[in-house]
Amino acid sequence: MNSHSYYGQPRIALEMKRNIKLIKRVMKKYGLKTKKRRKRFRKPQDEKKPFSGIPNRIKNVSPICPNAIWVGDFTELNFHGIRIFLATVIDRYTREVIGWTIGTHHSAQLVIDALEHARVRGGIPIVFHSDQGSEYDSVACRAWLLAHGILPSHSKKSSPWENGHQESFFGRFKEELGNIYRFKSLDELIEAIHRQINYYNNQRMHRSIKMTPKQKYEEAMRENICFKIQTKISGKKLSESVA
Repeated sequence: MNSHSYYGQPRIALEMKRNIKLIKRVMKKYGLKTKKRRKRFRKPQDEKKPFSGIPNRIKNVSPICPNAIWVGDFTELNFHGIRIFLATVIDRYTREVIGWTIGTHHSAQLVIDALEHARVRGGIPIVFHSDQGSEYDSVACRAWLLAHGILPSHSKKSSPWENGHQESFFGRFKEELGNIYRFKSLDELIEAIHRQINYYNNQRMHRSIKMTPKQKYEEAMRENICFKIQTKISGKKLSESVA
């Protein structure tokens, strides 16, 4: 399990397809422990920023297929005095990072580039959710969402739990990426970031869905979930119009 050194007992049980009680007994017997996560630093919220006027459209909503709800955020990494920012877009249903971009400025363009990457790779969602950061509340970002027919959704101020999937992802991502000062150059760090995202999407077992994000997406495609939902909605609309 060297490639999954941050796996806890539940994920190890999922990966090995064994009962968690057996995993606990074996780990206790041989003194095996997983790496502990460090306490995550939370960036201060701007209490003076006015309400964006955009509500939280995903509160108490669970997506039932891919490309229903996307969530986005960005985080900062400091590499030998160079500040770089990683913006990501995650599909709430599959938990897959479907879009990401790296830049030296946290601007509206940074988050738009991540959205555009997601659009090219994954399609178009119904709702895109983020915090009320100036990058996501910018005229440019709102215009991009409007141009693609996507409903914006914002968390309340000082409520990071309302974008919990992204918050959780960045916490795990930084921990599993490890000490970035081990890299000799910025190019090496950027390559490692791409590799880590690829690992998360394709190999890392996700506790809530009990599989990898890639497997979750493939499962949805095999079962043709989106087509069935669309057909059901279309059929309902047709019956209503006939009546």
